[in-house]
Amino acid sequence: MRAATPPPVAPAGDHHDLAVVLFAVIVLVTLAITVWAGRRRGSAAEDFYAGGRDFTPLQNGFALSGDYLSAASFLGVAGLIALYGYDGVLYSIGFLVAWLVVLMLVAELVRNAGRYTLADVLALRLRRRKVRAAAGGASVVVTLFYLVAQMVGAGSLVALLLGTNSAQARTWTIVAVGGLMIVYVTVGGMRATTWIQIVKAFLLIAGSVLLTVLLMVRFHGDVAELMRQAAQHSGAGQRYLEPGLKYGHSFTSRLDFFSLGLALVLGTAGLPHILSRFYTVPTARAARRSTMWAIGLVGGFYLMAIALGLGATALIGSAEVRHANSAGNTAVPLLALVLGGGNGSTGGVLLFALISAIAFATILAVVAGLTLASSAAFAHDIWAGAWRGRPRRTRRPRGRRAAVPASRRARGALTGRLRAAESEAESAGAVAERKEVGVARVAAVGIGAVAIVLSLFAQQLNVAFLVGLAFAVAASANLPVLLYSLFWRRFTARGAVWSVYGGLIPAVVLVAFSPVVSGTKVALFPGVDFHWFPLENPGIVSIPLGFLAGWIGTLTSPEPADPDRYAELEVRSLTGAGAA
Repeated sequence: MRAATPPPVAPAGDHHDLAVVLFAVIVLVTLAITVWAGRRRGSAAEDFYAGGRDFTPLQNGFALSGDYLSAASFLGVAGLIALYGYDGVLYSIGFLVAWLVVLMLVAELVRNAGRYTLADVLALRLRRRKVRAAAGGASVVVTLFYLVAQMVGAGSLVALLLGTNSAQARTWTIVAVGGLMIVYVTVGGMRATTWIQIVKAFLLIAGSVLLTVLLMVRFHGDVAELMRQAAQHSGAGQRYLEPGLKYGHSFTSRLDFFSLGLALVLGTAGLPHILSRFYTVPTARAARRSTMWAIGLVGGFYLMAIALGLGATALIGSAEVRHANSAGNTAVPLLALVLGGGNGSTGGVLLFALISAIAFATILAVVAGLTLASSAAFAHDIWAGAWRGRPRRTRRPRGRRAAVPASRRARGALTGRLRAAESEAESAGAVAERKEVGVARVAAVGIGAVAIVLSLFAQQLNVAFLVGLAFAVAASANLPVLLYSLFWRRFTARGAVWSVYGGLIPAVVLVAFSPVVSGTKVALFPGVDFHWFPLENPGIVSIPLGFLAGWIGTLTSPEPADPDRYAELEVRSLTGAGAA
């Protein structure tokens, strides 16, 4: 194939109505799923938080991949490959390898040991309110950063489709996405969120397969020619196919890449909306099988993302991709326009609008899962578990200690009292669960409102930075306390609290004083410079600090660990005995 200068591409302005129609279809389908799922709602807490625990491994595997493949994955990874070649491929590897950590260390154990959230796993052996409060607070912080990233991405995507850079268009898009995610969670709960994820994952993978097939047809299946064309139109020549184009300029940049990779690989196992997915299946074996399905789906997607990134560079050129969006986030929609026939063609605009609508569905689904995870953390862990305390069970009447009633009448009376006490306890528990779910719905509204406000102020922030920060916080605050609780016999409540805050606070502080906030032209505050931390991602520092703080807290704890509670956790996590 002869090398040629890639044509400039931009979405045709006459076909914006088609994009709007496809967006409307996506919204109507997701709302219909929400209403349908809301009518099937069963028992209060279990259905709202876990969708009734009746999803199959295949269904949950699609939902897991749907939760994981966010706008940053679909738009950002291919864009990084289009701009930086080999270094962008390394970025995608971190997302994929993370699932091996989830499969080997987390999936089955978390499903057996917990009920709805990460804090449930900790509370099985560390029954302290401050532990629940710390874990719940960290989960809210992680999901809030992730939410802001998705909503900012939605604003940019819709602005591109409408052919405008208007701040007003992005603002209204962010508000609309925030309103939709509140409806999804408050009306449908986990059941609606899961089905939306399943539909979105199917659309996302189908769209990626379609683009990959069209790309391979364009290059007659010659991958080597695709790579040569990409190198020619990258502006970097052969360096595009070699490491170091983005992260190899200095020792600091290489260290920054290692820090980012560490956060990506370890952060997935601590993401609240991923952990909550393991409670939607009936058994630990099903959780493991769903993780294996997710690995296959996510792995296949990232292989296609590599091809699409190379294709965008080969057919469009890195300069044109960067001109459309400095971070490369529009590489896949622009590639769809070219593969469909180019600017002005019906096929090109149709494929462009279709892929963009799938990206929008991706954002809607992910924000729904994140909102549910954060509202569950607030209601179940902070409100019910830490602030209000778990409802006390009604004490069952014991009669006379070990005495067995002699008469049939006495036995009947005692049986009646026991049944009445059990009924009273079940009734009280049901009322408490209904109150908790009500708080979760209110929390979803509040968290959605906070996310909307933060997203309006963060419209100029780099989406990848926000996602990377969420992964870094999850790996620093959630993963150490989870692993310590599951595998360290001596771990104490003080160690748990210190581990969460020892990872959470350094991660946020280091980012606040990093180049992404001040000191560079692309920083949040480009006109000032108060940064002293040289790296953009804090994972290489904050993750070890989270583990270290948990270790020190345990060694200095005035109360030793309870061996019986650890034995209970160990048996339950490994065998599933007593699991919900």
